[in-house]
Amino acid sequence: MQAKTLLKLSVVAAIATITLKTLAWWLTGSVGLLSDAMESFVNLAAALFAVMMVTIAERPADADHPFGHHKAEYFSSGFEGLLIVGAAAGIIWTAVDRFLHPQPLEQLGWGLMLSVLSSAINGLLAWRMLVASREQRSIALEADARHLFTDVWTSAGVVVGLLLVSVTGWLWLDPVLAIGVALNILYEGWRLASRSVDGLMDTAVEPEVRRTIDATLAQFAHHTIRFDHLVTRRAGTRRFVDVHMHMPANWSLGRAAALRTSVEQALMSAVPGLRASIQLLPSDVEAHFDDPKDLV
Repeated sequence: MQAKTLLKLSVVAAIATITLKTLAWWLTGSVGLLSDAMESFVNLAAALFAVMMVTIAERPADADHPFGHHKAEYFSSGFEGLLIVGAAAGIIWTAVDRFLHPQPLEQLGWGLMLSVLSSAINGLLAWRMLVASREQRSIALEADARHLFTDVWTSAGVVVGLLLVSVTGWLWLDPVLAIGVALNILYEGWRLASRSVDGLMDTAVEPEVRRTIDATLAQFAHHTIRFDHLVTRRAGTRRFVDVHMHMPANWSLGRAAALRTSVEQALMSAVPGLRASIQLLPSDVEAHFDDPKDLV
């Protein structure tokens, strides 16, 4: 299933869980369930923004963006992280007020049942999105999936806490639990925002992808062919590699170009979504990127 389709399902799931969790809060008066419902509003806003960013990321390269629009997905991850931080601040504010002015809880059975149902919806969707994010290397999908998993664990904590409240009668457990939820999603928000910043700074490809690239190049390297100055970067679902390929100076341009085409095709077959740029150089010519004249 494509990333955009899953994100649209995330929008539908967010609307459903908002309805269920808000009803659960209205029935019980639990600030813990209110904090859970507020996080679902964050899920909705994040999913809508993710759909927009994935749509932009799918646009083909143009004159202003010759390498494509793939980095748009990182804005989705960063935006979702900021939304989580805002939701956490609101949860803490509400929870502190409830801690200072405790109120009895009502109809916990119905409230807990609705919360468990909404968690089941989020859990199933999050699992499917996480699997797809690994297959499609989509940070937008991964961010939304991890946020939904956080929501599931949040709901589980709220349910356990409210069960303890019903058994012990300690009303202060409800706001304390809400603050714990807020701290947990603050951490998740920080992780998502950090991943977004990291992605916007042209980080190298994942170690397993780099090993695949090295193994593919090794199939072509021998005493007359060698590779050096290999650099990689990633942008959304795209991966890029630049490398120098040295060969005998007496080779014809046609022969050299044919070998380069074979290497490029092998790389792109080994790493789906990879864009390879190979510079041809004679065996006795070296590139010196660290020369002072090259840094001017």
